[in-house]
Amino acid sequence: MPKFNRRQFVKGAASTATAFSLFTIGGTKSSRQVLGANDRIRIGVAGINGRGTSHIGGFAPMDGVEVSCLIDPDKNLFDSRSKMVHDKGGNTPECVQDIRVALENKNLDAISVATCNHWHSLITVWACQAGKDVYVEKPISHNVWEGRQCVAAAAKYNRIVQHGTQNRSSQGKANEIAAVQSGKYGKLLVSKGYCCKPRWSIGHKAVTAPPANLDWDLWLGPAPKQDFHGNLHTYNWHWFWDTGNGDTGNQGVHEMDIARWAIKGATMPNRVWSIGGRYVPGEKDQGQTPNMQISVYEYDEAILLFETRGLVGKSGSPERNVSNEYYTTEGMIKGGTFYPKNGGASVKAKGEAAPVTAGGAFGSFIHAVRSRNNADINCDAEVAHYSAALCHLGNISYRLGKQDSFSGNDNPFGKNEQIKGSLDMLQNNLKAVNIDLNETTVAMGRDLKFDPATESFPGDKQADALLTRPYRKPYVVPEIS
Repeated sequence: MPKFNRRQFVKGAASTATAFSLFTIGGTKSSRQVLGANDRIRIGVAGINGRGTSHIGGFAPMDGVEVSCLIDPDKNLFDSRSKMVHDKGGNTPECVQDIRVALENKNLDAISVATCNHWHSLITVWACQAGKDVYVEKPISHNVWEGRQCVAAAAKYNRIVQHGTQNRSSQGKANEIAAVQSGKYGKLLVSKGYCCKPRWSIGHKAVTAPPANLDWDLWLGPAPKQDFHGNLHTYNWHWFWDTGNGDTGNQGVHEMDIARWAIKGATMPNRVWSIGGRYVPGEKDQGQTPNMQISVYEYDEAILLFETRGLVGKSGSPERNVSNEYYTTEGMIKGGTFYPKNGGASVKAKGEAAPVTAGGAFGSFIHAVRSRNNADINCDAEVAHYSAALCHLGNISYRLGKQDSFSGNDNPFGKNEQIKGSLDMLQNNLKAVNIDLNETTVAMGRDLKFDPATESFPGDKQADALLTRPYRKPYVVPEIS
């Protein structure tokens, strides 16, 4: 295969999406053959703050695996994370700020992505084009269109791409889903997920110069050019639309994935609606995404209902709740137990799923990299795309919403008891933290029809515009065809 040097790579990255899709970088071991047990797999971890330390801790101690490269725009992290690699794996990794430099390395077999959400898809696609396999944290995408490009890139370049929704690597969770789908406990009507973690005020941080060792332009990447402030770096970027997807697309994508998994054959919904707001007792904070949100997705056979509530876990507020439950014609399944409608005794909900690939999320990825068998991937790019897309669709409905009083809100899904209960809970949660509903409003999301075949909103150009984003060159997610 032709050689591809750094100048060509950077030039390609700055070119149009069509031109970018024309090349493939070869030369990694995994692109040539099925790897044996004695072949060392060399991984680059992109994004080494926060979740990236879990990637280092997961991969570095594995037999036959070496974390050989650390990639992050923040050079301040290199010494401490290199020590972590050495302590756990025995080697000293190369450290680079720019992912494109790492992708030039023909001895690097895979990229493990733990960056901010707005970089996930671009690194995934670039890595696939460079002949690398990819483990990418949730959500695989920052918007719906990006997710589909990741699916296309994995297929076109014959790459192993596994998503960081770790429940897909749990045999116990797979058996729970099998029980729900078995029909023994009635027909599934509502699959419900909860993402109720403490997400209170982040306050305000002033604009300052970025830290000297942080390449701020590189950190922003595909996001619009903007000034640095301390709420963007290092964690609260989750609560800004340019870089994150709110808690629905942060913690919530895990429970969203489980909820969709339970609806047999579910991919994209036919309809979506969301309601909520960003509520902070006292002065309004700097964040943009909702910390209180109810999202509803309509499928042919069932409803997927999702609660994102962040005003929890403090005295006087509701408790933290990160879980799933399933409402059927005969009762409810929660925590592996079936509770009949008729008041009968609860029983263990039993189901037996096909075996998942062993080794947990990281170990199963390494197994698939060795086998080159897509069936060994516990959560592949397409599974990831559908679940991440649900988070984005709910956010699109919310962002197109109109402010209304709580007394005037109508539920477009009528008398569904579970949906009504979630809407009541949202209001009760707000009251519990002393937010006066008479003095505030709620964003009533747009009731949107969605076409799963085209992955678009028929006749709604405003909604379609939010399926993707304007990209900042050279950080452009390529269109893969």
